[in-house]
Amino acid sequence: MGNCWCGWGTSICKVSSTAKPSAAESVKGLSSAAAERKAGGKLPSNPKEVEDLRRSTAANPLIVFNFNELKNITENFRQDYMLGGGGFGNVYKGYISEDLREGLKPIPVAVKVHDGDNSYQGHREWLAEVIFLGQLSHPNLVKLIGYCCEDEHRVLIYEYMARGSVENNLFSRVLLPLAWSTRMKIAFGAAKGLAFLHEAEKPVIYRDFKTSNILLDQDYNAKLSDFGLAKDGPEGDKSHVSTRIMGTYGYAAPEYIMTGHLTPRSDVYSFGVVLLELLTGRKSLDKSRPAREQNLTDWAVPLLREKKRLLNIVDPRLEGDYPVKGFHKAAMLAYHCLNRNPKARPLMRDIVDSLEPLQVAPCDDKLSTFTVSSDNSK
Repeated sequence: MGNCWCGWGTSICKVSSTAKPSAAESVKGLSSAAAERKAGGKLPSNPKEVEDLRRSTAANPLIVFNFNELKNITENFRQDYMLGGGGFGNVYKGYISEDLREGLKPIPVAVKVHDGDNSYQGHREWLAEVIFLGQLSHPNLVKLIGYCCEDEHRVLIYEYMARGSVENNLFSRVLLPLAWSTRMKIAFGAAKGLAFLHEAEKPVIYRDFKTSNILLDQDYNAKLSDFGLAKDGPEGDKSHVSTRIMGTYGYAAPEYIMTGHLTPRSDVYSFGVVLLELLTGRKSLDKSRPAREQNLTDWAVPLLREKKRLLNIVDPRLEGDYPVKGFHKAAMLAYHCLNRNPKARPLMRDIVDSLEPLQVAPCDDKLSTFTVSSDNSK
């Protein structure tokens, strides 16, 4: 299924090595006994086993739903309730009503149903989301409300994000173009989410930062979703985490693709790509464009170095309604994030600090076309 109005439906194009996952690779929160089961190809198969994995470190109470309740919430997974789909399965809009179960608050939700193929990777990504989002809580991370682990069913229940993904809002030809102030608000919120992960008590590397994984609420507040590929970050004197190469073409850091060495700076590179998308209105990879312009970073990075040509990359759908100085600052930030040397990239906390002055009220972010033209003529 292709992109949908809410953005949950973007299919995932993963970079993956042919190497089989090591038995030593772990999902955050797995006990040693669970790791042994995992090495043998068996992942937790019932709610008690999943809760045993969560109990020692869980910070957020999650609701364990049964599958019949999910049928109730989604009106038996009605097709017109489908928000989208991807490699994992489908996502449906649902509503938790007062009569579903005593004590539950009535709220709209998004119900993510993993395909019941019992695949190793599918179970692993489902469990990673339960473990990570069961421990982490931040205004810029999507809230996991609960899950279902019953027979072959693996389901996640999230807060409903009314405006869907950044991808769908940014590249849609149906929705109105995102204003400059909204784009910078999105970048700021997403940066705060990544900074929180990187500086958590046990650091987390998101590993799949992209526009389709950033969801927006009614007020365009950005929240990171889909933690299926997240990894524990390096601790102590370790400089990186070695892992098989998974991510999304166009967003994954070059050194990670080449070596499998994952660091928080890998996320910083991906952030730079997303920031470029927000500035240019172009996708990270676009086969419909001329050959030299299909890869966004290959096309844009050389232009970021030339101040006189910089405004040539501005998204034309902004129609001149942006502050030139603000655009220059955001473009330079993207340039530093995309440095080929990961150690030269800024930390996410510094990116947050750089984006804060670029936050403006919608009525303040307009610049006349004459001013833009005047700047171009210099």
